[in-house]
Amino acid sequence: VQLQASGGGLVETGGSLRLSCSASGLTLDPYAIGWFRQAPGKEREGVLCISSRGGTTYWTDSVKGRFTVSRDGAKNTVYLQMNDLEPEDTAVYYCAAARATVLTLLNVDYWGQGTQVTVSS
Repeated sequence: VQLQASGGGLVETGGSLRLSCSASGLTLDPYAIGWFRQAPGKEREGVLCISSRGGTTYWTDSVKGRFTVSRDGAKNTVYLQMNDLEPEDTAVYYCAAARATVLTLLNVDYWGQGTQVTVSS
């Protein structure tokens, strides 16, 4: 089983990126998927989560209104759409999966490798 986050890159302030969380050897439909990020010198923080039923929970207030998450079962992928990016969003972004309705740090089954997002000012 492998979970992989991809789609990061360098973007200017106000720009957009779409990250993907894809899986091999695992069907994501019954899993809640969480997005986390870790900036240099800071602890990893939860960004948001999409439940196995499609509901979104925001863990970081600063991304509300700018970040959205969606699932594509046919592609076995979860997307994190990031708009109006700010330098403070610069971090390595990770996705995680939990076979549960809702993901918490206590029930993560799989972590994906991260993807770097850099927002220039």
